[in-house]
Amino acid sequence: MKTLDIVSWVLIIIGALNWGLVGLAEFDLVAFLFGMEFGEASLLSRIIYGLVGLAGLYEVVAIRAIRHRWEHRRTVTA
Repeated sequence: MKTLDIVSWVLIIIGALNWGLVGLAEFDLVAFLFGMEFGEASLLSRIIYGLVGLAGLYEVVAIRAIRHRWEHRRTVTA
């Protein structure tokens, strides 16, 4: 499950950076990476956006379990 936690955080960071760039510079990083203009969407970019949304939903629903897993690891290794 920790792998899923890490993948989820990476996707959330990608989404946050993309939205920050959209808000500050009107630049869509995901569209740019797939050779599209701002606001355009391909199947691949829509999959990325969908995964980012699912990662956010996962974090909201599982935050207590995630925190418990990571705190337990910290106390075990300390």
